[in-house]
Order: sequence, then structure tokens, then C-alpha cells
Amino acid sequence: MSEKIFVIGSNSFSGASFIDYALGCGATVAGVSRSPESVAVFLPYKWKNRRADLGRFRFEQLDLNRDTDRIAAAIQEFAPDYVVNFAAQSMVAESWLHPEHWYQTNVVANVRLHEKIRRFGFLKKYVHVSTPEVYGSCSGNVTESAPFNPSTPYAASRAACDLHLTTFFRNYHFPVVFTRAANVYGAGQQLYRIIPRTILFVKIGRRLPLHGGGRSLRSFIHIRDVADGTLRAARQGPPGEVYHLSTAPHVSIRELVTMICGKLGVAFDEVVEVVDDRAGKDAAYLLDSTKARRTLGWADSITLEKGIDETIAWVTENLDELKKQCLDYIHKS
Repeated sequence: MSEKIFVIGSNSFSGASFIDYALGCGATVAGVSRSPESVAVFLPYKWKNRRADLGRFRFEQLDLNRDTDRIAAAIQEFAPDYVVNFAAQSMVAESWLHPEHWYQTNVVANVRLHEKIRRFGFLKKYVHVSTPEVYGSCSGNVTESAPFNPSTPYAASRAACDLHLTTFFRNYHFPVVFTRAANVYGAGQQLYRIIPRTILFVKIGRRLPLHGGGRSLRSFIHIRDVADGTLRAARQGPPGEVYHLSTAPHVSIRELVTMICGKLGVAFDEVVEVVDDRAGKDAAYLLDSTKARRTLGWADSITLEKGIDETIAWVTENLDELKKQCLDYIHKS
């Protein structure tokens, strides 16, 4: 009998990519998201290499803010081994505009759900997909024991939910495991993210706004490596543990965009327009992933060069469809 996994936030880039990976590993998966399923170009589990697996996947449109009881009932009916929660208001800069929306989704709605599902005895593990933003801007490699120091409403809301879940683990032995990944990327990512956005803007001849000249230092990790680490955390991670998923190479956003421009045969200065930096933007958060490597047997396997090549191929192959999609983030409360 295959593993059963319930995914909250299945329309997100990370959620849809995790579903694709889990189906490839033989799991049976149920997914919920607040919107109808996205167009297929953003859902790797619907691509031609996965269509045979769709008999083991089912989707239901449910909103974490408005359908808490129905999500809890769906989990109880499906009786999964693991629940993996990717759902969050996830944009950093925009969280300054309506912070109450970020706290409503990332804290209040989650607390309501956790209060219901903590009573489900069949649940082996609840994987809460968190973020390194909770640490704020840090120097050196950050371990899982680093103190929280959030610098935006988004980061503060995510830190609050992590702290809440820690109390549930300590008081109720709720089987939560946390993951915090570096900057994810790959084919199927939303077009407002830096890697697909740069590729698409070059393809359609638009200038790319680069906040602060791209000085921020980041670690980019391919989404399949993150999906592998997430499933390992669900299967092997003891409740209460936190796992970082990150790659060793660190590049500035400017270096990243320059690399993409080189691959596409255009000059950086012809593509980029430098604009002011975003409020509260962290200069760097460089994660130490030793724990996941040592205890879960996890390792990243896809280089940034290879991953960017794959993403360029995805944009090129689906250019006509992608040009029809919205290029900017659209906020939903």
C-alpha cells in the first residue's frame, strides 16, 4: 500500500513540485488550495512525464482562511500518513501594505487548523514548510538553533506560527517537523520570481527592474532537491526537529542575472534597470544544511548551472503560453 500524503497549498510552486516528486515516488496524494488548479504550465504533475500518475492524485479547492472545517474533514477522510503545509501569504515587500492579511493566513488560520488536526491519531508527521526569513539578516552560516529576528510582517507572521507549533509539540506531542529552504527555483515557478522573470523578460524584450542593484547574497536550490528533502523530513525526521535545505554556493542577485544573460547571449546593461531596494530586505541568510545531510542522508544534486538551463528550456518551450500569464504578483487576501 502506497504512502498517503495530504498537501495544503498545492497550487504553489513548491507544493505542485512536491506533488510531482511524491507521485514519482509512488505516493497517493490529495491536494487543496484556495484557487482552482493553475494552468498546466505551472503544475509539473500534469506534464507529459507524470500524466500516468494522475490516478493517484486528487484536488479540491479549499481556502485555509475560509474552509478550515472542510480541510480538517478532508484530512480526516483521507487519513494520510503525512500532511505537508506549503500554504502561506508569501511575498515579503507586499506584506508591508496589508500586514493583517499576512497574520490572518500565516498565523490565525493555521492555528485554527492545527487545533483540529492535533487530535488525529493516524497522523505520523505534519511537515510545516517555514522560511529562513524568520532569522532576519544574518552573518555566517545559520544553523537551526539560530534566534528569530524577523524584519518584515511576512517574516514575523511565519515566526509566530513556528513558535505556536513548537508549543503544540511540547504540550500535545503534535508530530510537527519544520523545513526551511534557501531560495527555490526551477521549471514551473511563478513569473514574478527572479530566475523565470529574468529569462522571460529577455525573451520578450523588456527591461528587468533590479532592486538595489542586486547586491543581496543568496543561495539558490533546485525545487526537486527541496522536494526530496521535504519527503525525507516527513519520513525520517523526529517530531520537533527543524531542517535546513540549502546549497553551498552563494551568489548575489546581480551575479545570478549576469549568468542568465550570458546563457541567453545578451549584455547585462541592455537588460537591467537598477531601482531602489525594498524595505526590510535581508542582505543575506546563508543556511547551514549539515543537519539534513547528516541525519536524513539528504544532498543537493542539481547545480545552479544545470537548473538554470532547465528553466530556460521550460520558458522557451512554453513561451507562447507564458506570455499570456500575469507577470506580476497578484495579492489575494
